[in-house]
Amino acid sequence: MTLNIEDAAPDFELPDHTGRLVRLSDFRGRRSVVLAFYVYANTPG
Repeated sequence: MTLNIEDAAPDFELPDHTGRLVRLSDFRGRRSVVLAFYVYANTPG
């Protein structure tokens, strides 16, 4: 999937720090969301 600048991010679900599943759509219209991707997080590199 290719996204362009200003496209809405696709909805996804991930566990938070307590293990509770959180969906990106849970925050839609309520607050700003910053997505940060760490290349080496949880990898041996």
